[in-house]
Amino acid sequence: MTDQPRRARLHLLGTMLRIFSALAILGFAIWGAIALFYQIPGNVWIRGAAAATWAVLSLAALFAYLRWRSRLAALIYPVMIALLLFWWGSIPASNSRDWADEVGQMTAGVVNGHEVTLANVRNFDWRAPTDYTVRWETRTYDLDKLASVDLLLSYWSGPAVAHTLISFGFEDGTFVTFSVEIRKERHESFSEIGGFFKEFETSVIAADERDIVRVRTNIRKEDVYIYRINMPKSAMRSLFMAYVDQANSLTETPQFYNTVTANCTTIVYEMVSRIVPGLPLDYRLLFSGYLPAYIAEVNGFMPGYTLEQLREGGAISNRARAADAAPDFSRRIRDGVPGIAPLTQP
Repeated sequence: MTDQPRRARLHLLGTMLRIFSALAILGFAIWGAIALFYQIPGNVWIRGAAAATWAVLSLAALFAYLRWRSRLAALIYPVMIALLLFWWGSIPASNSRDWADEVGQMTAGVVNGHEVTLANVRNFDWRAPTDYTVRWETRTYDLDKLASVDLLLSYWSGPAVAHTLISFGFEDGTFVTFSVEIRKERHESFSEIGGFFKEFETSVIAADERDIVRVRTNIRKEDVYIYRINMPKSAMRSLFMAYVDQANSLTETPQFYNTVTANCTTIVYEMVSRIVPGLPLDYRLLFSGYLPAYIAEVNGFMPGYTLEQLREGGAISNRARAADAAPDFSRRIRDGVPGIAPLTQP
């Protein structure tokens, strides 16, 4: 009788181990098939065949493990997983591909005292998504004359998903906007799933607002909101330099974009947390459309306004479409935005 509880516990542990192992095999079957489909060289048929082969072998191992409790399946499949992970880890990021025009160059900065010279500041003239004039410029910014930091959120796929941009304003009324973006090849288009499977590299783009904001509001017809960040000048300068450092790092060591762990919002959080230690992690860093509520909770916006007032006053798409390519585009999109004093003509 005394052995029965012990046998019962062993039986329960064995059952739990089999369930865990079965779920692990099933998980690797799905993950491995998608990884092979996105990263095996060749056309869609070759990639599909590789994915299907892995899925079939995985399901066969699962069946053998559950049906016959096969030790062979228990030994061989971990070796298959190890080989798959070794191959996955050996896939290198690159800065040498046939890039799409809008990410064809990489921003890089050179610091000389309080001045930063940025190479490859994007200033495209957009007429349509596929009709534009390519312009990459070199511009110099005086960090002693930093005057503002604005958060811009561009909604393109429902209320939970938004692209995050940070725009720095200077005393002379000029702005430069930084955006962490996928660096896609000429034949590629954005894919949330591909973003999990090394489909894209990461790029930091510095751009003129008449390019990077206007392409979203006027060309892609996205809903864009702007919020003035409550930040001392020392923190503004540190954040600007964090973008420069990240851009320079990517020119030297390319990195893959990841939909969750290395996207436009999580990278901004990593940089800001270096300036303001102790920022809490939050699900809204992943669902970036809800980011304003998070920033309001940590007192990151200009005081004296409700979140709804900030959102309503910060809706700039209509103003941007009215301003179009006007030289004072940046001033006109900020007219009436809560917490932003009227800008003078540069």
